[in-house]
Amino acid sequence: MTSDFASSPCLWQLIGTHNGTFHCDEALAVYLLRQTPAYQNADLTRTRDPKVLDACDIVVDVGAVYDPEKLRFDHHQRGFEHSFENGFGTKLSSAGLIYKYAHCPFLLEISELMTKPRHYGKEIISGRLGLAPEDPKVQILWLKMYKEFIEAIDGIDNGVQQYPADISPKYRSRTDLSSRVGWLNPAWNQSVDPKTVDTQFEKASNLTGEEFIGRLDYYANAWLPARDIVKEGLHARATVDTSGHIILFEQFCPWKEHLFELEQELAIAENQKPFYIIYPDETAGNWRIQAVPQSPDSFISRKALPEPWRGVRDEELSKVTGVPGGIFVHASGFIGGNQTMAGALQMARLALQM
Repeated sequence: MTSDFASSPCLWQLIGTHNGTFHCDEALAVYLLRQTPAYQNADLTRTRDPKVLDACDIVVDVGAVYDPEKLRFDHHQRGFEHSFENGFGTKLSSAGLIYKYAHCPFLLEISELMTKPRHYGKEIISGRLGLAPEDPKVQILWLKMYKEFIEAIDGIDNGVQQYPADISPKYRSRTDLSSRVGWLNPAWNQSVDPKTVDTQFEKASNLTGEEFIGRLDYYANAWLPARDIVKEGLHARATVDTSGHIILFEQFCPWKEHLFELEQELAIAENQKPFYIIYPDETAGNWRIQAVPQSPDSFISRKALPEPWRGVRDEELSKVTGVPGGIFVHASGFIGGNQTMAGALQMARLALQM
């Protein structure tokens, strides 16, 4: 790769990882490093030769050493049990190690040289979004990206089961990112000369990186802005209904995860939490009333829509509820629809009393 004297604080850095069959974790680790000023122009060597690795500026996924001070990030050695912490317990792979923490020697202040820890993940996020590293949004996105993107890569590479081993999966999944990286390795009857495999590794690294950046952009530009909308709706819920159990959104946004996090942050008591969310279905031109689940991934609602309404549609629904403009109520009672905001709100108020 060519060097950029204007933007790179150190030229011709060398990243080391293992040769042979490659995996998603080191492919992503290498990509992440190349998104930082320190390693954006770095070359890569793939080897297991200790002497060659010793000459590298940073080593990931090989060498049987985890030592941030020396920029060595392997996770295969006996006794390694590091996790992301922050509520996560999955053992880290090289991807999680680089994302979570690294010791970065490329600092502006000479007095801080080789003394100050640096989160590469936060550095990438803040740089991508043009935010200061200490901006609260960086912390939120750093945790979100680990939860939704990197933890699974850590778990798969370390052989961590998603569920008890005695439960047989009902289907096979081979379309996750780790599997797709695996398919880029040469087949048993294809050439495995180092140049061919290294070329395929670069393809794998770019694949993981494109998906990482795409997901980060979505969470930064679509998911995170919804948080302010949910927070505003949560604060204003008593003006919608004095019970405080109904939230009204003037536009649809992804609300579920934000709601549960904000309820915890604001220490909202159980008897004050919302039961129903009302929002426009902008594609259909009508309104929805959705019951809040007991947890973000639960199919059980805090208070499902009334049983007599479930599975009923259109005019029949309007007759059963006494509210004009009825469209439907799902058979499980977790969601319903009305032609107008006023109708959806009236349904929610009636449901609170039933």
